[in-house]
Amino acid sequence: MEILDTIYQEIIGFLGISQAWEILKTGNYSALRTYEGFTSLILPIIPLLVILELILGLIYKKPQTKVYKVNFLIYIFNRFVGRFIAIAMVTLCIGWFQPYALFQTEATWYWFIYAYIVWEFGHFLYHYWGHKVRLFWCLHSTHHAPEDMNLSVTYAHFFLEAPYADTIRTTVCILAGVEPTMLFVIMFIDGTYGAFIHVGENIMRNGRFGFLEKWVLTPSHHRVHHAKNPLYMDTNFCNLLNIWDRVFGTYQEEQDDEKIEYGITREIDSGNFIDVYFGEIIALAKDVWHAPGIKNKLLYLVMPPGWHHTGDHKTAKVVRAHYFNSQKARVRA
Repeated sequence: MEILDTIYQEIIGFLGISQAWEILKTGNYSALRTYEGFTSLILPIIPLLVILELILGLIYKKPQTKVYKVNFLIYIFNRFVGRFIAIAMVTLCIGWFQPYALFQTEATWYWFIYAYIVWEFGHFLYHYWGHKVRLFWCLHSTHHAPEDMNLSVTYAHFFLEAPYADTIRTTVCILAGVEPTMLFVIMFIDGTYGAFIHVGENIMRNGRFGFLEKWVLTPSHHRVHHAKNPLYMDTNFCNLLNIWDRVFGTYQEEQDDEKIEYGITREIDSGNFIDVYFGEIIALAKDVWHAPGIKNKLLYLVMPPGWHHTGDHKTAKVVRAHYFNSQKARVRA
């Protein structure tokens, strides 16, 4: 019975309906007017869309079973090894850095806008470094390994990525004076929207939002981010507001004549849990082991993926530069 109860609780936890189920059982519908009650209605949306997306995939004969299988294995694995680490890091960062804040904001609508822009900057930093520092890429690459885009990809993360991400984002926000209550509201919005932008073509075919694309990062933008095409590599690092991508020149729209190819550039067995979850760590360990001298060993940790001690670099910057030079040469010809 304990096993069945555990399975039941895990299903309820995955669906995000525990709070809503408690409200239904008690009949305390007035709780829906509170923040916890409101979030209880929002939390189940993404898991239910995942199930709908999978069903539609089966109907359209696009089951993408390999991607779903590995992503759900990652979800289950992370439930056991990294369940409380991220929230602990958030709490610690608030306690450590709030005394050093430049100033303190209040829970008002205008400070909320300020706080969200600051949060988005923190998100940009964590995400950018996750692509540009190879040690951090080892934590982030699991999320980019799937060779297709669907909502199950939102569960594909190395268990240490959330603590790393939340440490960066929380530290930036707290030092910039973001009030902790607003921070937790923003984290909820960011997490929900950040899951939604992984929606696949079975539910939303083109993923564009028309005129809103000028300010909001859309599923189309995020599909570009997950692409391994040279044109698309290392772009669109923001999550909801695409302000900072435009500021730092990493904004890229999806082109109709450039079909997205998902995944990472390293040859990978995307149906193999070990390769998806630990493959980049293993590859980095091999490079460090074979690198001559301490300096090169350390450089492999901090330089971008694709950096090589011989100078034969295949970083995203090099690959993109080669692509654009080829395009210019083709136009001249």
